[in-house]
Amino acid sequence: MRAWTVTAQDDDVRLSDVPAPTLQGGGVLVEVLAAHLPAYTKAVVQGNRGTLPVPLILGPSCVGRVLDVAPDVFHVAPGDIVLDTALLDAGGGDEILVGWVGLGGSGAGSERTDRMRAVWRDGVFAEKALCAKETLVKLPGAENHPDPARLAFLPWLGIAAAGLRAAGPLTGRDVAVVGATGQLGGAAVLTALAEGAATVTAVGRNEKALDRLAALGPRVRVHRLTGDRAADAAGIGPVDIALDALGATPTADATMAAYDSLRVRGTLVVIGGVRQDLTIPYGDLMHRRLTLRGSWMSDDETVTKVWHLVRAGLLDLSAVEPRTVGLDDPAAALDLAERTTGLGFVALVP
Repeated sequence: MRAWTVTAQDDDVRLSDVPAPTLQGGGVLVEVLAAHLPAYTKAVVQGNRGTLPVPLILGPSCVGRVLDVAPDVFHVAPGDIVLDTALLDAGGGDEILVGWVGLGGSGAGSERTDRMRAVWRDGVFAEKALCAKETLVKLPGAENHPDPARLAFLPWLGIAAAGLRAAGPLTGRDVAVVGATGQLGGAAVLTALAEGAATVTAVGRNEKALDRLAALGPRVRVHRLTGDRAADAAGIGPVDIALDALGATPTADATMAAYDSLRVRGTLVVIGGVRQDLTIPYGDLMHRRLTLRGSWMSDDETVTKVWHLVRAGLLDLSAVEPRTVGLDDPAAALDLAERTTGLGFVALVP
């Protein structure tokens, strides 16, 4: 079968002919219908986001159709449409993303995560994939969805929803999404609206992307970042919940502006890729009774809830703009993904 492979740490992504995966204990064989190609995939391959367990078939998540299951798999069956989240959790902070970079817990890894990556190494940028049963969530009714490419955005929606859920119920509350012009931030705006937020303030720098978000409806406010922390805090808030979905940034000023924008008893949740430390004033945190939370990836319950919102029409996937690519030209596909932001994303359809 055809697949995108990376054979060494300094290698490019290549289209390769590889043996089709064979079933093993705890495994599910799936036909890959569509996979989200993250905008930063090229950076991952270049080693800027951690170490890939090479050699491997690349790819962290997909929507697929179950072809076969191992005898010890009971929650999905052949013919089911499933979401592969790629998150394999052994407990105690030992978590890996299959076919990708990223370790849970402290991020340092362990002897156990090394063994997990040895057994479950290959990802889903291929015609077929062998997935660990723990990474799969069944999507009832998805077999009737007219556009599987749009469903490839579900992993991002799940990650965003998990971050928002960490702050408690959203209904009737004012929410800000910092980094809203990225794909994860755009997913958070859609999810917050679907969950009943009173207002959602989309915060970012890309004016065109902000205009696109503003067009989602009257509950969406926008703020274009100025780089001045005080001015940005005033433009963002006051809000009850701020979700930080920023990528790597030169400073933490935008994140701290979101912190400053919180009302008393507000919550800041970080789900992005900011690498700077946050200097939190002890007295301010205490007296305003604020909550700071981290959220990484998602969980089966949250993914299922997001899917129910989609099925009910409360989370409208017509707002997202998939650009489909095939397996033929990985370099061109990675370039396109790098240029695609906001509610646009690249869907790999093998």
